[in-house]
Amino acid sequence: MATTTLERAYSIGKVSEATGCKVETIRFYEQIGLLPEPERTEGKQRRYLASHIDRLRFILHARDLGFSVEAVRELLKLAADPSAPCEQADEIARAQLAAVRAKIARLMDLAEELERVADGCHGGRIADCRVIEVLAEHGACSHGGARYDDGR
Repeated sequence: MATTTLERAYSIGKVSEATGCKVETIRFYEQIGLLPEPERTEGKQRRYLASHIDRLRFILHARDLGFSVEAVRELLKLAADPSAPCEQADEIARAQLAAVRAKIARLMDLAEELERVADGCHGGRIADCRVIEVLAEHGACSHGGARYDDGR
């Protein structure tokens, strides 16, 4: 292992513990190139440096904010050049903000629709249940049968 004895190296378990990121996710970020592959011991165990942990925290924060993997990749490239102008990072952030606002609007529409459906249900028998009726006849919804896609 080429790591100097001055720089502390961490196991994948310790990195997971320190960041709250699952081991499988850390490996995934390595596989797709967001996180550089760490050096390995003679026994083939990964050994991460503090710089890996910092980068992983950056990735996790960006993902928590909803940035796509490709946007995170671009932001990492931009972060690697501190003297570069930040217009591109700003554009990426503003695009994500617009996407979040659009999703909020869709969710608000769904909440209103669910409220209407639930308010239309007054107990009784399933044969007369407004919830079941609306779900069986998608056109009965006020959103006109438009699908909501949450990415699943």
